[in-house]
Amino acid sequence: MAPGPVPSRIADLVPRIHEIAWPVGPDRGGPRLVRDLTETCRLQAARGLTVLAWLAAGTAPDDVGWLLSTRRLAGERQERMYAAAASLPDPVLALVVANWTWVLASDHGGRVVAPYAAGRAHPDDGYSAAEAAVVLLRAWERHPEARPALAVAWAATRTSADWCRAADLADGGGAMPVFTYPATPLAAVPGVRPWIRRLLRYPVRP
Repeated sequence: MAPGPVPSRIADLVPRIHEIAWPVGPDRGGPRLVRDLTETCRLQAARGLTVLAWLAAGTAPDDVGWLLSTRRLAGERQERMYAAAASLPDPVLALVVANWTWVLASDHGGRVVAPYAAGRAHPDDGYSAAEAAVVLLRAWERHPEARPALAVAWAATRTSADWCRAADLADGGGAMPVFTYPATPLAAVPGVRPWIRRLLRYPVRP
């Protein structure tokens, strides 16, 4: 899929939705970590898919403050983001699913997700980025049930960024497809929560 020109006001949202306070600190283990991470991932996945829907449509609402808030996803705000995700054309959503399945199947998935998510969350603070990356990598390695949520947060936000990158590269003329990792069939994966299936419409319709 090769995107057309991206309105600057939508492109400007992409780095902003990457900025999030990933759970860090001395008490970062066990069920509490998985619960906090999962909620943060749900917000990131919904924000990424919402912006991707706007990128695909070429338009966005005037008021986007509700999107940029980092408070827990709930209520009308949640439904607005879920509705945006539901509006994604299947070929666009398939880009996200391809990245999601690939990183879950990869032996190096945690080493892909953790530095990307942490670095984009703290673009001007190397210390905080490093601390968050360590927490995310340990969570990936020690809590397999958290991997689908971490993977979908990464896939949704990364695909939005790659969409803008493809549009920028095509600006000089010609079409440039959005980069994705190859879709990979998944065996049984623990932790694929109902909200993940809803947002990804997984398995995606052919």
